[in-house]
Amino acid sequence: MNSSLTARITRLAVVAIAALGLSACGINSVPTKEEAAKAQWGTVESAYQRRADLIPNLVETVKGAVGAENQILTNVVEARAKATSINITTDDLSNPEEFAKFQGAQNQLTQALGQLRTIVEAYPQLQSIGDYKDLMVSLEGAENQINVERIRFNEKAQDYNTEIRTFPSVMAAKIIYGSKPMEYFKADEGAKTAPKVDFGSAAAPAAPANDNAAPAATSTPAAAAN
Repeated sequence: MNSSLTARITRLAVVAIAALGLSACGINSVPTKEEAAKAQWGTVESAYQRRADLIPNLVETVKGAVGAENQILTNVVEARAKATSINITTDDLSNPEEFAKFQGAQNQLTQALGQLRTIVEAYPQLQSIGDYKDLMVSLEGAENQINVERIRFNEKAQDYNTEIRTFPSVMAAKIIYGSKPMEYFKADEGAKTAPKVDFGSAAAPAAPANDNAAPAATSTPAAAAN
């Protein structure tokens, strides 16, 4: 075997060993897992956007029926405006303050929708409106999808965070990429449960008091049940 061929084989061997070494140090796995988490974040944003897109039509459908409860509708509209105005980039996924601000605004919208459902239950006439039923089914689906995509994002973020903290990938994460851990979605005590949808008959709003009515008419459990 001539010297030139030997030198060529040696160079190829060195390149192969170096490539394996770099791969083992996270040169490929760190950015791969980071991009996977960022891609999942895009899916989370899409799920939130789907919910936001449903709300204007829902508010308009409910507005004519709930009358004096317009403050609740205003709260929903304002919460939606705030939630859609806070946009974070993938670079902000490692920023605790920005991430918390985004999640807080979305949680406020979830709470406002829960309040809307509560007052709507007092207006059974809404239950017969087809558009209302369709919108609420779509909203429930959007809420469920948000929950699913948030869980998936947390899983991707955890996979990435583990990768950049464990040897040998931590070397590439610190020296080459300057990687920082991503934030997780956390359950909020007031918003961790998506608003439920009840298509059953709800109790009608209480009628004005009748001064001429007999006191016994509403004083017994049996009468109240009727």
